[in-house]
Amino acid sequence: MPEVGDPQPPQPADTKYSDSRPLPVVAVWARDLLVSLAISAFIIIFLYQPVKVEGTSMMPGLEDQERIFVNKFVYRWEPIQRGDIVVFRYPRDTSKSYIKRVIGIAGDRIRIENGQVYVNGEALDEDYVPSDYADARSYSEIKVPANSFFVLGDHRTMSNDSRDFGTVNERYIYGKAVFGYWPMEKLGRLR
Repeated sequence: MPEVGDPQPPQPADTKYSDSRPLPVVAVWARDLLVSLAISAFIIIFLYQPVKVEGTSMMPGLEDQERIFVNKFVYRWEPIQRGDIVVFRYPRDTSKSYIKRVIGIAGDRIRIENGQVYVNGEALDEDYVPSDYADARSYSEIKVPANSFFVLGDHRTMSNDSRDFGTVNERYIYGKAVFGYWPMEKLGRLR
């Protein structure tokens, strides 16, 4: 039995080939790029979609040409709520998409008197609609049908919305606007 300090007998050579050289830098970058692209594609296809706002109907919160992310998955886990900014296919031409704020949900009674919105008889506090963007139009009371939503643009004088085309069925709504990313000074969550 060998004692401490005695030289060890030579070990037989391993007959398996082992290449422990690291991958070249280019191969590592290529692998990382492919993984990043796959993850990005998954996120864009199934979860978040980048979109460009076209038009001024959601000013001042969302401006023309602003870039935002739309969460396409959120409404599988939670219901659409009053105040959500939603993206939907325009009911009269489903090849177009609109972005508006949900004002009324199924069963709500909505009316507008001289620009003041009432939901179930109570005046709605809309701090997101500056007085310069308010509209003095009135709208007769309606009851929002099942599986539908009453939507309005924040720039009331410049918006084609439920006052014009009626309520939006939930099957047309495909996402919730959640995050602005361009221009950089607008970076952040949407409210």
